[in-house]
Amino acid sequence: MCGIVGLFLKDAALHPRLGALMAPMLAEMTDRGPDSAGFAIYRDGPARPTLSCLAPEGFDWPGAARALADATGAEVGVERISDHALLRVSGDLRAARRWLIDHVPQVDVLASGEAIETFKGVGDPLAVARTFGLEGRTGTHGLAHTRMATESAVTISGSHPFSTGPDTCLVHNGSLSNHFLLRGMLEAQGERLQTENDSEVAAAFLAWRMRSGDTLRQALEAALKRLDGFYTLTIGTRDGFAVLRDPIACKPAVLAETDRWVAMASEFRAIAPLPGVEHARIWEPEPGTIYTWGGGDMAKAA
Repeated sequence: MCGIVGLFLKDAALHPRLGALMAPMLAEMTDRGPDSAGFAIYRDGPARPTLSCLAPEGFDWPGAARALADATGAEVGVERISDHALLRVSGDLRAARRWLIDHVPQVDVLASGEAIETFKGVGDPLAVARTFGLEGRTGTHGLAHTRMATESAVTISGSHPFSTGPDTCLVHNGSLSNHFLLRGMLEAQGERLQTENDSEVAAAFLAWRMRSGDTLRQALEAALKRLDGFYTLTIGTRDGFAVLRDPIACKPAVLAETDRWVAMASEFRAIAPLPGVEHARIWEPEPGTIYTWGGGDMAKAA
């Protein structure tokens, strides 16, 4: 099953309400994925380079920050939230991410970037949202996911969103059949993956293509050729938002758009509470068709 939602705010007046608008959307997807949940928020305002991290209860975050600073020469601050920490890094975020993955195995680096912050947890999705203060968070856009772990254990690290590239993340409903082959190729290209989840492979594929020079649209065009399986993806970048279904499109998805926002969800009931929804254009995304907003690319690709 699993449920995914995404919200991209075109009207800056709504930015202070991003989390308050997203929390009910996430709650509506609970019965599609009741065992765990996660969300990513893209902050507005000045860049603040951050690693979103997860570790077991009792982990020594100040010690890890000091070790990271010593190893990379960056200044590292710590903002702890439950079993997560936001590490504010004044240096090369990619190098910091790689160092943590290689040298501190207790830590999962959930995301890195100048705007993104990511949180995950097991249990009721609304409880996860409340633990990490989703309703009070502000920003330009965000993604969220509720998970039903039908083929793996219920773990925090196995929950979505997934991110391996700067300010790039995705949520996924479906399954990839060639993710083991892609994993080997991506690791040979320098990607660092931390879980066995096929969704992390999809995220790494997009990060690799964009690091190689692709735009988000070009990376998704390549994904249509290389990702084998069935999937609905919702993707975020620092200034963009995208939706893509595989060419068969057996997983449910709904898009809605007004002059103030764009929303995506596995079911319309997650979109129904949004302001002005009665005036929205509502449609089912076409199979194998790339939809993007933001970043100077506001139109659907044919």
